[in-house]
Amino acid sequence: MRPFLVNLFSDPAILRVPGFVRPWLAKLIAWRRTKPAQENYAVLGGKSPLRELTEEQGRHLETLLHQRDPGTDYRCFVAMRYWHPMSDEAVSAVQSWGADEVLLIPLYPQFSTTTTGSSIAAWNDACVTAGLRVPTTALCCFHSDDGYASATARMVQEAYDKARAELPAEIPLRILFSAHGLPESIVKSGDPYQWQVERSVAAVIAQLNIPELDAIVCFQSRVTPQKWIGPSTEDEIERAAKEKVAILISPIAFVSEHSETLVELDVEYREEAEHLGIPGYFRVPAQNSDPGFIAAMADLVQRTRASERSLCSFAGARQCPREHGDCPHARLKTMLEREPAKHKQNA
Repeated sequence: MRPFLVNLFSDPAILRVPGFVRPWLAKLIAWRRTKPAQENYAVLGGKSPLRELTEEQGRHLETLLHQRDPGTDYRCFVAMRYWHPMSDEAVSAVQSWGADEVLLIPLYPQFSTTTTGSSIAAWNDACVTAGLRVPTTALCCFHSDDGYASATARMVQEAYDKARAELPAEIPLRILFSAHGLPESIVKSGDPYQWQVERSVAAVIAQLNIPELDAIVCFQSRVTPQKWIGPSTEDEIERAAKEKVAILISPIAFVSEHSETLVELDVEYREEAEHLGIPGYFRVPAQNSDPGFIAAMADLVQRTRASERSLCSFAGARQCPREHGDCPHARLKTMLEREPAKHKQNA
């Protein structure tokens, strides 16, 4: 656990402090967080299922892409950000296979500099080190893609109908669309993550068939003392308890089960909800290898390949409003303006 945590907090996109301080501070934070992390992973039986679930998603995606486009040989490689297989291992595997082109497909529906942005940077660094030079397209986000929203809405609807059937008719049911939080300072500096999470929820709600829907966006997993974006999932659980409302939590920013769904949502928040006397606690499962989700990802792969862009949103061009200056499309535009010759291939 400690090497993983050191890798996490050594990332300048995560720990935004001067470079000469970061290595020491990362080791200190990792040391302090190792025991709580070990306790969480003990609940999971000693390991997270994330790698296996991601590899399974890749296998299902490969199969569907081969069915749709038998003339192209597709292969899915997994590149984790802070533990194995990391980008350098994935780059080596891609080189050995002899890829003609590369598509970087995030499993973060919403872009953040702390997630997709950091992962793309790590991939690019690994490519430079290994000398991998093939045409590459990066998909930055798919926060309100129709296929993703439709697959997610179906899972939310099924979980809602099941929860509603288990509750007495007089007890209201509220959906908490819970996403991983971020420090408020990162969002205020231009990160589009919160806006994209809100767009995801709006797209999913538009496809639900729930009269007088009671739903809210909230954020979980706060790990530092600074102010984080809100409202927090914990605060919304407390509010629901006071209002005697049952809750259905949908992990809107996660597409695979891992510690923040299986421990934080299923164990810690459930225990807190029961302690507070909430009349019902339910959760929507993560997408994992849901056929609708895999079909949506295959659609995204095919559209991204056809875009003829090096950086592509689910709709092609930039989707974020102008105030989100950390949108990767805005950063690419700035690089093109400053160094047009160097970045011409990214236009």
